[in-house]
Amino acid sequence: MISLVKNLTKYRELIAILAWKNVAVRYKQAYLGIAWAILKPLMLMLIFTLVRSFIGIESGDIPYPILTFAALLAWIFFQESASEGVNSVVGNANLIRKIYFPREIFPLTAVTTKLVELGINFAILAGLMLWYQMAPTIHILWVPLIILYTLLVSMTVALAGAAINVYYRDVGAALPLALSLLMYLSPVIYPLKLVKDKLLIQQAAGDWSNMLYTLYTLNPMAGIIDAFQSVVLRGEAPDLMAMLPGAILIAVLLPLSYRFFKRAETWFADVI
Repeated sequence: MISLVKNLTKYRELIAILAWKNVAVRYKQAYLGIAWAILKPLMLMLIFTLVRSFIGIESGDIPYPILTFAALLAWIFFQESASEGVNSVVGNANLIRKIYFPREIFPLTAVTTKLVELGINFAILAGLMLWYQMAPTIHILWVPLIILYTLLVSMTVALAGAAINVYYRDVGAALPLALSLLMYLSPVIYPLKLVKDKLLIQQAAGDWSNMLYTLYTLNPMAGIIDAFQSVVLRGEAPDLMAMLPGAILIAVLLPLSYRFFKRAETWFADVI
């Protein structure tokens, strides 16, 4: 991991150029341009709000539309950064064949450029907070750490996925579907509090309840989404215990993902 930091420092200018290229190419020939980054979470928010009116989902004191928009903000940032990170090496095949530089720059750049869209959607969230007359508290200072944690989760998926995708292109095609399914196992449409009440308080699964809750929170996005909603909307500190299982998992998997990527990159130019 120390070599990763050294490489990032050494090739910082290349990273900046690739980051600008990613943003420019993504929206250059799109009529709506950067507006697509706004439309996706807004449309999903409206759809989920409509669904909620039929099935009923308790959102507590927080209006459901802004609660689910905050969840979507974090989820879409993870989903799209991981997906683009997985496809980043294959998408830059020409550069890989021509010149050598650390290949981890590609997934890293793909992930970090999503911060642009995250910033735009954060501005929309701020507007929704004004509309609902919700003021941030001191706990909003947790936001940079939550975003950093989300970046690490995305990089864990992107590094391993990008390496595998060079050899098996089905990975890049299947990942968006897999992440879409994972969304329903994350507190996007419903708050984490409902899962906690069912499993930890009501013990709905009997003796399996505590274990099932731990398995649920092994998904790092469960803790991330709940933490983001708490610090921004509820004015509360994040539930660190809900984040702990996922954080331990990422602490183990991220170094392994990086090592796997570095071992696989030796043959990228030959295979790609």
